[in-house]
Amino acid sequence: MRRRPGHPYLAGAPLLFAHRGGALLAPENTLEAFTEAVERWGADVLEMDVRLTRDHELVVIHDATVDRTTDGSGAVSSFSLAELQELDAGARFQGPGGERPFRGQGVRVPRFRTVLERFPHTRLNVDAKDPRATVPLIRMVEAMGARDRVLLASADEAGRADRRGYRGPVSATRRQIRLFYFLHRLPRGGPFTPATDALQIPYRWEGRQVTTPRLIREAHRRNLPVHVWTVDAPDLMRRLLRWGGDAIQTDRPDVLARVLHEEAGRPLPPGHRTRMSGR
Repeated sequence: MRRRPGHPYLAGAPLLFAHRGGALLAPENTLEAFTEAVERWGADVLEMDVRLTRDHELVVIHDATVDRTTDGSGAVSSFSLAELQELDAGARFQGPGGERPFRGQGVRVPRFRTVLERFPHTRLNVDAKDPRATVPLIRMVEAMGARDRVLLASADEAGRADRRGYRGPVSATRRQIRLFYFLHRLPRGGPFTPATDALQIPYRWEGRQVTTPRLIREAHRRNLPVHVWTVDAPDLMRRLLRWGGDAIQTDRPDVLARVLHEEAGRPLPPGHRTRMSGR
């Protein structure tokens, strides 16, 4: 068994990751969501996805098309940056009562550079959904001196940033996670330690529970933190924290902030303090 040195990016566990900025509170992967996550709910890390436009601009969006999250239609790669930013990225977001409070409010698909500039002191967890975006992403992070606060994630081996020369933190690929999942149950935890900085894994996948107390223990024996996605239920958040989970990625950073206050003694963020003072 081989231990890896911990990266400073991962300090301060348990961490609150705002998944796509908190996709159930504001339009996902937008400046509006990221701002609310940081300023109201005290998110430690903003999780996001990037793709390339037709004119090779890095933009923050999850899907290969714009259909689900904007009022447009078509592949992200078929739009220029200027064309993409004509779309309303708040048009389809619905609040709990079915209302659309962000429609027509100027919400746009942001450039990744803008996010880096807007949140200079916030850690980012960035997944290049198109492997072609990996090298431009690395170059931008390096050029802006943000390597120590940007973790680059990729589900696929083809998108691994560390294989493209990135010296900042990275998370495990699907292949690495699969190998660790099956081998960690061997006697004495098995021989395999993924060459990565963090295991970012689902609680369940295709009907099978992935995250277990034993998996977390074996990861910690290798000095690998475990970040679990995407968890919105407070009872499951509490269970994962009690098992020793190092971070939770959530679409409800308001809920996780409350749970972290109750379970880990973390101060309430401004969003909850404002609610309490307004009673």
